[in-house]
Amino acid sequence: MFVRDIADREKLSIAYVEKILWTLSRSGIVESVRGPKGGYRLTRPSDQISLGEVMRVLGGIPSEQEICSQFTGNQDTCVHHDDCGLRPVWASITDFVHSVFDKVPISALLTGAIDVKFVHITSKNGSRLPTVAQAAN
Repeated sequence: MFVRDIADREKLSIAYVEKILWTLSRSGIVESVRGPKGGYRLTRPSDQISLGEVMRVLGGIPSEQEICSQFTGNQDTCVHHDDCGLRPVWASITDFVHSVFDKVPISALLTGAIDVKFVHITSKNGSRLPTVAQAAN
């Protein structure tokens, strides 16, 4: 595929698309093809490349450690660093997001054939946690 075609279709600058493709090329996900009909192509079939693999190459999602280290207030570390009730939630969320991305082949994105089901949140002993009621309008 040509860089200009990708940029036009995704409404991105050519320079930005080139940067993304260069990064994907260095990781071995895509390769450049030289010549008048050159461009970029996947190095493997699209059903063998997960969205998770692409996301990690392009920077991924922040881990719970990155999230917790960003919001430290006036301190070097968060005041709740050693006794944080939210840290396990962030860790579970990032693990879950990574697991979903790892299960989605990019072929599903290309064809629009994706169906993601939500999961129920349970406590450590396996009991279902109460849900938060939504306010009626």
